[in-house]
Amino acid sequence: MTTSAHTNPGMRRRLAAEGIGTALLVAAVVGSGIMATTLTSDVALALLINAVATVAALGALIWLLAPVSGAHFNPVVTLATLARGGAAPREAAAYVAAHCAGAVVGVALANAMFALPGWESSTTARAGVGLLLGEVVATAGLVWVIGTLGDRGAGRLAPLLVPAWIGAAYFFTASTSFANPAVTLGRMLTDSFAGIAPASVLPFVGAQLVGAAVGVAATALTRAAPATQAVTSASTRSDEPARGGEPARGDAPAQTEHALAAGHPGQSRHPSRAFPTTPAVAASAAPTP
Repeated sequence: MTTSAHTNPGMRRRLAAEGIGTALLVAAVVGSGIMATTLTSDVALALLINAVATVAALGALIWLLAPVSGAHFNPVVTLATLARGGAAPREAAAYVAAHCAGAVVGVALANAMFALPGWESSTTARAGVGLLLGEVVATAGLVWVIGTLGDRGAGRLAPLLVPAWIGAAYFFTASTSFANPAVTLGRMLTDSFAGIAPASVLPFVGAQLVGAAVGVAATALTRAAPATQAVTSASTRSDEPARGGEPARGDAPAQTEHALAAGHPGQSRHPSRAFPTTPAVAASAAPTP
């Protein structure tokens, strides 16, 4: 039975982490976009500033909050977790609600820091097949990276590899890799560099959901066979000598948590462990006008 977040302190703590993380991520995306256009009229340089700030904030937030909630910060990552059997529907719904609420707070925070109205509708239309295809590609890659990190018990690499994908997708996709429905919602509420017009939001979110489905399929397709995973895990543990009477580092509880995404029997699973200590993030800058 799933315990309500109202009576489960652990769940409340995870939801708070997801909401705060999403808020700070959106604040970084929107705030750095505003600062970039204040500093320069060069759109390419502004996009670079926006990308660097977003990637740096994302990596820090993943490192900081992944042990608490899994650092999803993104409804598509949570939905991918649900699709893989790693979350109960009620818990996943609570995560998505926390992401959306955090995004709305985060955009207001960014706007307020630059003396702009807390919420204002964006006038930046983002339409076209190329932009939507970019969202499919960016979101699929994000979900694929996160799912594979979980399957391989490599959650410790998430603060590096997830921002690396987002940073790359900033520049090789036409949409500059929103890849996050909650962040897309938040960016609808700022008429600044990172904004997106309300009419463009639903097509973007639809493309992101398609990308998430592709990412889940890609993760399943490239998942290592159980025997291969066992050999890799054993090799890793054999390279870690035990100290005193303590278990080798590879046998530590934190390492066990990293293995949850591989679906080993007898281990409980919930949203914060479906992609152990790996996130769900992604938000990026505005495409070149």
